[in-house]
Amino acid sequence: MTIRAVVKGVGHYLPERVVPNSEFEARVDTTDEWIRSRSGIERRHFAAEGETTSEMGAKAAQAALDDAGLTPGQIDALIVATSTPDLTFPSAASMVQDKIGMRQGFAFDVQAVCAGFVYALANANALILSGQAKRVIVIGAETFSRILDWEDRATCVLFGDGAGALVLEAAEGTGTTADRGILATDLNSDGSYRDLLYVDGGVSTTGTSGRLRMQGNQVFRHAVEKLAATAHAALEKVGLSGEDVDWIVPHQANLRIITATAQRMQVPMDRVVVTVQDHGNTSAASIPLALSVGKARGQIKEGDLIVTEAIGGGLAWGSVVVRW
Repeated sequence: MTIRAVVKGVGHYLPERVVPNSEFEARVDTTDEWIRSRSGIERRHFAAEGETTSEMGAKAAQAALDDAGLTPGQIDALIVATSTPDLTFPSAASMVQDKIGMRQGFAFDVQAVCAGFVYALANANALILSGQAKRVIVIGAETFSRILDWEDRATCVLFGDGAGALVLEAAEGTGTTADRGILATDLNSDGSYRDLLYVDGGVSTTGTSGRLRMQGNQVFRHAVEKLAATAHAALEKVGLSGEDVDWIVPHQANLRIITATAQRMQVPMDRVVVTVQDHGNTSAASIPLALSVGKARGQIKEGDLIVTEAIGGGLAWGSVVVRW
């Protein structure tokens, strides 16, 4: 008997405030055309004053539970991928656990920046395969608008806020790639690249939250190379290739990165779920947001083979192959 971590439900939440590119023109030296041409982003959502990462995560989690037809009392574990938690501690996950009324099990955060959701999925899969949990909610939630440098036109226009969530449940499979559920994962990191993308503050350094810093050209180069490589590595673990993929659901950082990665994987863009134009880069929230929107659009259907891949500060990168 083979146990698989099967997707039972998906959901997302976006803050009410929509910020078009034109809103930045009065703040920094930029234009709508400049932002679109370099990133593909047209608009993003920003959290309201006082709206927190855990609040958004809880709303996405509840949407995923509703989609799965489950209650918080049926969940064994809850994982939140985030780089922008409400507080230094306790974890955002424990706050989400409280907000949705989950009074049993355990909750913890995963921090791998934009790759956080992929890392969280891999951890949830391991919990299910080891028998430590039968049902796990995996959430990506971010309020990146709180760590942006509003004088840096190269970065402040790229990011947005939001949350997405999946509910995974243990199910018996045949042990073949025809099984529904997570089929393979691939995780990587290399701390020698930390200066390419980081926040210049922290508890043990400045005692402040800091602001985001990025060497965009270098991140772009590493992203295209490493995202295609990790996707191929995960597929090869189960004897599959790009030709077998129904949908790539990538980290929504930059349309040029998404397009270049798909080309390297030899997957046409009409088999790539793209939401970056509407959400911007929501870091760990971007993949579950795209999965939820992709399902709502009617793109993602039961039985589809999906590859998700992401790269973020660290550098940390990875991918997951899942049959929906």
